[in-house]
Amino acid sequence: MLPGVGATLPDPARHGRPGFAELLAALPVAVVVVDPQDRIAHANALAEQLLNLSERLMVGQPLAAILPLPEGAGLRDGHGFAIYDTEIATARGHRIRVDFVEAQVPDHAGWRTITLHGSAGSRRLGHSADRTAGSRAAVGAAAMLAHEIKNPLSGIRGAAQLLGAGELTTLIVTEVDRIAALIDRMQDFGDTRPLPCSAENIYPLLDHARNVALAGFARGIVIEERFDPSLPPASINRDALLQIIINLLKNAREAARAVRNPRIVLTTAYRHGLAVSVAPGRPRRPLPIEICVLDNGPGAPEDIAEHLFDPFVSGRPEGQGLGLALVDKLVRDMDGIVQYAREGIPEMTVFRLLLPRAAS
Repeated sequence: MLPGVGATLPDPARHGRPGFAELLAALPVAVVVVDPQDRIAHANALAEQLLNLSERLMVGQPLAAILPLPEGAGLRDGHGFAIYDTEIATARGHRIRVDFVEAQVPDHAGWRTITLHGSAGSRRLGHSADRTAGSRAAVGAAAMLAHEIKNPLSGIRGAAQLLGAGELTTLIVTEVDRIAALIDRMQDFGDTRPLPCSAENIYPLLDHARNVALAGFARGIVIEERFDPSLPPASINRDALLQIIINLLKNAREAARAVRNPRIVLTTAYRHGLAVSVAPGRPRRPLPIEICVLDNGPGAPEDIAEHLFDPFVSGRPEGQGLGLALVDKLVRDMDGIVQYAREGIPEMTVFRLLLPRAAS
């Protein structure tokens, strides 16, 4: 029995409070409780269903015999760990794909809980073969369009200026410049050079991005800060991270534009033990540096939520679908991950960056 739970709880029938078994059974995720000897002490109904074993058969068994630890568990650092979108072979021989999260039980040395989340939506956190393929397609499209369109645009602009001043001339020049700016953004996808990264304190960059937003597109809105003051240096490219944060803040402002009391929140945290594969065939690596941009807008339409980071996909009628695709490319160039989610009560949109810690 988990120490401090069950025997010390008031009698549920007498006090009207649920006991440990009822609380464990009511959790909406599969949970396994492991004792200091690495043996299973409890398993809830969803764990029984997922592992195709009853709690009676699992209790007392070594964890490795029922639920082998996934690859990357060696990254455990005493704080638990999380591995997303991983495949595990169970005791019954079938394979399950889950998000595997282990957490230590406070004040009870050696005791821990393991939660198993079905990974249908976890592809947003891990790599996506479709997203990678989409990015490669965008690189090819960018190179082709830059060559085939941008040069003729220069000729059109020059010819329009030769016509002299006038309303139609101004319109032509303005539209040509707008198209040229769009092509410039697409050319960013064609830059396949390695992105140089170094150990950096992210807070001056976050402060600069926040000031840029408040001086321009987010003027009049409070951007809340919830920072972990003890965050270590991250392995990043300064210019790329600044561009990413500004893009996400601008996206948050647009998303919350129709909300009566728009809110934008910028947060940081250190996620002990979190490991993710950043691309197909790449080993899992720790990505403990977390930066989140939240807004209280309505979020992306459900039919495009899984494809937000694909080029030319946008939730706004006027959107070009390049901002988030570029964010995804730059984050991956820094060996990181970007995730979209709807979280919290009340629900907010979250864009979460997970980045590597700088080498000590």
